[in-house]
Parts: sequence; structure tokens; C-alpha cells
Amino acid sequence: MLNCSVILDGSIQTSGENTAVLEGGREWSYDRLNRAACQFAGALVAAGVERGDRVVLASPNRVEFIIAYFGILKAGASVVPISILSKRREIAFVLEDTQAVAMVCFEGGESLGLGREGRAAFDGVSSCDHFWYIARDSKADTLEGRPTVLHAMSDQPDVFPSANTEATDIAVILYTSGTTGKPKGAVLSHQNILTTAMTAGRLSGMGEQDVSLVTLPMFHCYAQTVQLNAGLYYGGSLVLLERFDPDLVLQAMQDHGVTLFCGVPTMYWALLNHEGADKFDLKKIASNLRLGTSGGAPIPVEVIRDVEEKYQFKILEGYGLSETSAMATFNQLSIPRKIGSVGVPVWGVEVRVVDDQMMVMPPGKRGEVVIRGHSVMQGYFNRPELTEEVFRGGWFHTGDVGEMDEAGYLYIVDRTKDMIIRGGFNVYPREIEEVLATHSAVSLSAVIGVPHEKYGEEVMAFIILKEGASVTPGELVAWSKQEMASYKYPRRVHLVASLPLGATGKVLKKELRLQFERGEIG
Repeated sequence: MLNCSVILDGSIQTSGENTAVLEGGREWSYDRLNRAACQFAGALVAAGVERGDRVVLASPNRVEFIIAYFGILKAGASVVPISILSKRREIAFVLEDTQAVAMVCFEGGESLGLGREGRAAFDGVSSCDHFWYIARDSKADTLEGRPTVLHAMSDQPDVFPSANTEATDIAVILYTSGTTGKPKGAVLSHQNILTTAMTAGRLSGMGEQDVSLVTLPMFHCYAQTVQLNAGLYYGGSLVLLERFDPDLVLQAMQDHGVTLFCGVPTMYWALLNHEGADKFDLKKIASNLRLGTSGGAPIPVEVIRDVEEKYQFKILEGYGLSETSAMATFNQLSIPRKIGSVGVPVWGVEVRVVDDQMMVMPPGKRGEVVIRGHSVMQGYFNRPELTEEVFRGGWFHTGDVGEMDEAGYLYIVDRTKDMIIRGGFNVYPREIEEVLATHSAVSLSAVIGVPHEKYGEEVMAFIILKEGASVTPGELVAWSKQEMASYKYPRRVHLVASLPLGATGKVLKKELRLQFERGEIG
């Protein structure tokens, strides 16, 4: 038997009265949080939810997300977290694909129509029987005739024996978009979740003394594994923010003595370039903040160095996917860090760089990154053919291009789908972005391939300039020509004020391509 709700249960023994969560003026101890999760588990069972059922969870970073998350696990059901930016068609697809019996959905607000979209999706499918709102006003009992989570809990006992699930039972299904076709659900077992959370916390030195700032969305694997599950397993405190905003982040760091921060590259870039940073007590923040981690996408070396110089804390970069419970490699505290790499394989995980024939590439040579170990998913939900395809040779094929050095440190070059083929030469956008970052006027860039009659694809760079900088696209092209091989440098440069970002803060290169195809960009 193994149920990863033990992450919360176990912390009650040593941290029961300690603060588990701070969010929007609300403070929850471990004991109170666990009792609430027990109550929601009871509400689920009372409604007929059984072991093995799927429950969709759509919520920003609020304490109710955590209550619902662990309540679902305690009941023996599987959590299906989805993006808060999802539209009704996308939500309905997940409800039908998983044959979910219930949905928990935040009501939304003026700028977030999640409640409206979630309710419309629920009403449009026949397989889902139960719907609970997470109300913005925690005192609300019902919304549009449907009960709220806190109301559903109100008449349930605050003790609930967790279901006797097996280690290989499904704990979480994380939906991830593919290069083509419909989204697919990565199936993570209780063992996947628990062992990866334990590993993440150990590698970053987590303990009861730590205060983690959670501004990454908890519906995403990165925050869910490295912050929510690892943070609670090791007895620390979580400070939740519903969205990333540099002012809110620095204020929380200053007010709550934050010791750990996890972000994606665009968040670090935003902190680096935030004009209002000096109004905060940066010395106080630095005295508490011992570590930052970066994942989700490769972070430019220049950004790491500049952020560390400005805010005086170390950033460790790691690598993982939804299919690997968010972790595969990591720059670790116990060994030398290599800036620019994503570290070495974590405990219990093997990583190789291979060619098309599964032959291991020598150090410094590029190939596809393949992974096996305790963090790797069981497969894609109800997608046996796709599962078989990505597990060729017994290894999970990531679709990422990488290389390893002689010491075993992994360097992610790019996604296979993002690679540009110009006149028969492979061009990796990340490599171009790293070089562009060294230009004195460039703040941030995103590189894509666009159609070209002669070469098949041409290299195009979207660039945000530094405040006060002045440079023309032609000058950037000329500079790039001097710095890069002739087949690599961007012939087309487009200056922009901002880049499209997804819910997790990643640059949406697909949206840039669509803008180009629609003729919105010359």
C-alpha cells in the first residue's frame, strides 16, 4: 500500500502546529490543512467518488487547491489538474478523455473566466456527475446553484483514513500538449509523486525552516512536485501567490522571509529588469533567500549571472518534463554547479543522449535525451500506441536535443520541434538566443524558423531591448553575422515590447509562428 497523501499526513507528526500555507491573508497550520483535506475526502466519498475515479481540478494558487488535491488523493481517486487558462472546449476534452466523475473549479473573476468556462464544459458532458466551486469569497456556500468546496466539507468529520491505494495506482494525470494532435495525459503513480518529491527536497536541502514562495502555478508539474509536495513533505511553509508579479514577489520575499524561490527563465528576467526593485529592502531579502531553482525552459547564462549579482542568491538549473514528474537532472548543492548545464541525473534516474539507433553519443556530441527511472510516468492515459512510441527500447524519449560532458552534466540544446533546418543545416534556437543575450542592447529574445523558398526555413529573432537602448534590426543582423556561423545568424529581426507567455511563464513560440503566418509580423 502507498498513498502519496502521506506527504501531508506524515508532516502532522512533527509540524502539526507549524504554518503550512500563507495565502491572501489566510494562514493554515499543518493540522488544520490536514483536517480540511480529510473533510473534503469525506465529501467526495459521500458523493459516490470511488478509488480509481478521476477528479478534474482547476484552480489558481489558493489553499483550496491544496485541500482538494490531498482530499482527492485520500479518497483514493486521481487528481487531474488543468490550466486556469483553459477554455470550455479544452476542459470538456479532459473531462471526457479521463471519464472524470467530478470537477472542482475556481469561480474566476473579472480577468479570469475559469468558472464560466468550467461550468459550461461540465454541463456539456454526460460522464461527469459532480461539480464544486472554489469561491473567491471563502464564506460562500453555493454559486449558481452548485456547492462550494468549503461548504461541502462543513458537515464531514475531520478524520479520514486514506484509501489503501497501491504504489502503482494513478495519483495524478498531467495533460501536456504534443507537437501535433490532441493533448495527452501523463500518468503519474503514487510512487512517482512521492519519490520525486522526496528527491527534490533532499537535493535543495529543504527543511522545516524553509519558506517557499509559490508563484508558479500548482496545476503544473514543476510547482506541484518541487514546491507543493516537496515543501509539505519536509515540513516547511508555502507562501502562495495567484500570479507572478515582480512587486508582489519582492513584497512577499521581504515580508515573509522567503528562503526558496522556484521560477522559469522569464520570471528571473522580469525580476532582473524590474525598475521598482530598489523600493524593497534587497539586503533583507538576500539575507533570507538562500536558493533559487530554474526549470521549464533553458535559462540564458547571462540572466543567471546578472540575477545572482543583483539579488545575491544562487540559482540552480534543473530539467524535467510532466512525463518525468518534473525532475530528471539537477545542479545539486553537494557537487560543483555548472552554469549553462541542467546538472546531473538525480538519484534513481538514468539519462542518456542517443542517436536514432539508440547508440550513446560521446561527450560533446548532440542527440536525443532519453530517460528511465522512478520519476518516469507509467504512460499516456488511454494512449497505448503513443506510449509504446515514446518508450522505444525501454527508455522514455523526450524529444529534446542535448549533449553530455565527460563529467555527466547534461546540456539541453533545444526541443526537436523547435529546431530550424536552414539549407540542410540544423540550427538550434537556444544557441542563437544565448549569443543574442550577450549584446549590450538585448534584454530578451525568442528565435523561431519561418518558411523560406530557397533554404526551407529562415532564422527569425524577436527581441526586447533593454531600457533606454537604441539599435536597429539591421544593426543586430550585422552584429549577429560577425558572432555566428553563416547558416545560424538571424537574417530577420523583429523588435517587440513583449513576448507571448503561457500560464507557466514560458515563451509561446507557437504563437509567434502563428502571428507570422497570419501576416501580423512582417
